[in-house]
Amino acid sequence: MRGKGLGFIAPLLVLMVVAFNLPILYMLGLAFWEKGRGFTLEHYRDLADTPVYLRVLGNTMRISLIATLANVAIGYPLAHWMRGLSHRARLVAISLVVLPFWLSILVRTYAWIVVLGNGGLVNSALQALGLTDGPIQFLYNEVGVTIGMANVLLPFLVLPLFAAMIRIDDRLLQAAASLGAPPRTIFWKVYFPLTLPALAAGALLVFILCLGFYVTPAILGGGRVPMISNLLDTLINQIPRWEQASAISTILLIVTLLIFAAYRRLDRKASGT
Repeated sequence: MRGKGLGFIAPLLVLMVVAFNLPILYMLGLAFWEKGRGFTLEHYRDLADTPVYLRVLGNTMRISLIATLANVAIGYPLAHWMRGLSHRARLVAISLVVLPFWLSILVRTYAWIVVLGNGGLVNSALQALGLTDGPIQFLYNEVGVTIGMANVLLPFLVLPLFAAMIRIDDRLLQAAASLGAPPRTIFWKVYFPLTLPALAAGALLVFILCLGFYVTPAILGGGRVPMISNLLDTLINQIPRWEQASAISTILLIVTLLIFAAYRRLDRKASGT
């Protein structure tokens, strides 16, 4: 029976090895191998000696962190508000949160140009209200990239956080209230600690996804906001320097795996397993 089962999954295993594992191994090989010289760390020394690569890496980390914090600031109150709704209202709220998944990321990204452009809805409203004399430059800078990334990734934080919040037993909050604790104390001493593992796990997941974003920074950044994904596109398709791209990808892979390990640990803690 085991042999028959292996025969059924063998095509899938071959597909995964060929389509996923071999490209990763090839990438790792390019980062540590040079034709005619064999094993080398020269590509990583080149990264350390080239400040632009380090600046792009730091820029990617910083923008990803800001977008993650923006998601936390918006997503936590939103999930908490959804928890207090009735069953039918919860379904409507969840549908509205999930709705962006039904649209292409490309469409959602271009929609922000309509909203944040110089003649867009936001600038038109600000000028109509007399708050500004001219349009504010929201696009083609870090502000536009951060807004676009936060918008795309918000459901990845809200949905798991909401799932963790609705599992909290209301009797715990009622018990704290019966002992004389004010609402603020109940929130910070009882409610928030119970949601913190899910919040941290969701924030790490959002941060991981931010690191590899390409479409949104490329469109809303207008080529003026360098991030790792855009740098890799340049190194692979324009210069090209595959070895440098592989070295950068390896570093990004290691950072992502470390963050993912932390995410899995927090996720297991949040689910109580």
